[in-house]
Amino acid sequence: MSKTVIVSAVRTPIGRLGGALKGFSAVELGGIAIKETLNRVNHSFESIDDVIMGTVLQGGQGQLPSRQALRNAGLPWETRSETINKVCASGMRSVMLSDLLIRSGESKRIVAGGMESMSNTPFYQTSLRWGNKMGNTELKDGILVDGLTCSFTGVHMGTYGSEVAKIEDLSREQQDEWALRSHQLAVESIKTGRFEEEIVTIESVGKKGVVTKIEVDECPREDTSIEKLAKLSPAFDRDGTITAGNAPGINDGAAALLLMSEEEAKLNGYTPLATIVATESMAVEAKDFPRTPGYVIQKLLQKTNKNISDIDLFEINEAFAAVVLASAKIADIPLEKINVNGGAIALGHPIGASGARIIVSLIHALKARGGGLGIAAICSGGGQGDAILVEVR
Repeated sequence: MSKTVIVSAVRTPIGRLGGALKGFSAVELGGIAIKETLNRVNHSFESIDDVIMGTVLQGGQGQLPSRQALRNAGLPWETRSETINKVCASGMRSVMLSDLLIRSGESKRIVAGGMESMSNTPFYQTSLRWGNKMGNTELKDGILVDGLTCSFTGVHMGTYGSEVAKIEDLSREQQDEWALRSHQLAVESIKTGRFEEEIVTIESVGKKGVVTKIEVDECPREDTSIEKLAKLSPAFDRDGTITAGNAPGINDGAAALLLMSEEEAKLNGYTPLATIVATESMAVEAKDFPRTPGYVIQKLLQKTNKNISDIDLFEINEAFAAVVLASAKIADIPLEKINVNGGAIALGHPIGASGARIIVSLIHALKARGGGLGIAAICSGGGQGDAILVEVR
């Protein structure tokens, strides 16, 4: 069976809630990422078989967001599309399904990724259709309903994160230190240009026609400190350890990757950025979702007969600092191998895009170090985890 290679991998800058990217819908951000990943390697728009994009907060986006995104990118009507919703793993699952389609021979060339505009997520009103005959009515925040609240228990993801931190004996200080590291590495990466190869510049036109170039992530904070982080109150549980400082923000962004078979790349003169070695998924009870990156990394290593020492870098999505620290503890991963250019606590977590974003960042981080093996892993609400092993030569 043919191997799948990744020929191009890009992402947008990540914007804060109501920030620089609030004027762009999810499908517009997705279109920008799709277009750029093809332009980076001068690839024909007409020869893409499928576009598979993840997005979570779909209320109000309109029919088939992936279809809208590919048309925004300029791809023809004949290009097939699918939209994936696996909560925070949506973008990664899009890449994993693309790998299966290519290895099975069903498709030759696919653009896969994820997109989210949390800034443009609507509020929901569910009683007006049949009339609200008397009394007050309620607006529900789509970000919370569809993105951040367990559909089985009504519990916020952060509460489960806080509970896992207690079970794994992760102190507030450990989590704050990880958050500080995330910001420091992200700020350093921006200053030294480490993200330049993976980011597409976005031009935003203001009310008076003034064009602003958005070239870097909006959220990393150079002014943060362990003292400032320590002053923040627990966000979900009065006695908990998760705060706004050691959790990611609410964000906007997109990422896209161009995948094809190894033979297709050779035949058409493309130099692969990375090869997909293997993928893995797993599921547990919903409340244990923060542990799933650690569990799924263990499954992936067992599947590929590899050890932690064989893997050069890890990208574990920072849904909370507790997720990374718990996963590192479970899988016995050296912390210095994880999120070497900063993670979602600093960069942001546009939930439908993050699974693809961490693959993009992993590939470019490996490339900058001369290649190697890397694993990207992510948890998702409902109690699932996904991981992908890539090789950069």
